[in-house]
Amino acid sequence: MSLAAQFSEYGTSEVLRVVDVAAPAPGPGQVRLAVRAAGVNPFDWKVMHGFMSQMLPLDLPAGLGSDVAGVVEQVGEGVTAFAVGDEVLGTSRTPAYAQTAVADAAALVTKPATLAWDVAGTLAGSGGTAWTVLDRLKVTQGETLLIHAASGGVGAFAAQLAVARGARVIGTASQDNHERLRSLGVIPVAHGDSLADRVRAIAPDGVDAVLDASGRGEIPLSIELAGGPERVLTLLAFDAGHLGIQVHTDGPSGNGIRALHDILALIEEGRLHVPIWRAFPLAEAAAALDLSRTGHVGGKIVLLP
Repeated sequence: MSLAAQFSEYGTSEVLRVVDVAAPAPGPGQVRLAVRAAGVNPFDWKVMHGFMSQMLPLDLPAGLGSDVAGVVEQVGEGVTAFAVGDEVLGTSRTPAYAQTAVADAAALVTKPATLAWDVAGTLAGSGGTAWTVLDRLKVTQGETLLIHAASGGVGAFAAQLAVARGARVIGTASQDNHERLRSLGVIPVAHGDSLADRVRAIAPDGVDAVLDASGRGEIPLSIELAGGPERVLTLLAFDAGHLGIQVHTDGPSGNGIRALHDILALIEEGRLHVPIWRAFPLAEAAAALDLSRTGHVGGKIVLLP
């Protein structure tokens, strides 16, 4: 048996329970992991609340989480890339808010020995999504990228990946996150009224591309600053597609492994940092989701089963 966080009805964190479940068995091409860390993302509490039920119908009871790091404890048929005892990270097939989880071997990479477990468990979703959207926006060296919510999960990854590409990054964030953004090579600006004026003071001719990771209604302003909708992409304003912008709903898409290799290389070089805001035991998964839902976090949230 294995402990896992599950919910039997949609709702607030009060519906979440940590229960005994049968340990999942790996199928062909899969491995079972003893989970050491599972990343907590805003997507998770949205699933629990039922906000994603139309596009992601679930058979209840259901679990949460897909960002995972752990130790291989069982190998399915045909798997040659990993063996029992290997330390890995990536994306799980079964819910990661659990003591054990199954993952496709093709969705995992080896965890560097020097990488902390809490960081390893947070890289796949936000990091892979950030890598993919920068590719969709075609951000290149010498360009100026505006990121709304640059201190958030995807925003912080995207900011650092863009800086590594040689782009100039302007990032919106609350005042208490400005110093952290500067340390990442980002030019911080406060969000809110007169944002366009603050951005134009830094980039008088506007920006080349915009990543909206906040969903606070900055799309018209973003289109204006970018000189059109073609290179404006949102992760949250699902109803803004009619304006001609890109709406991204597919996470890392098929780029997860390439993204992880790039991210791990930048971490090793000291060019990408992943601050852990809070770590919780599995028994406090509900508290972790509540903290994520506030949106006022200065780094990643992780469960350590």
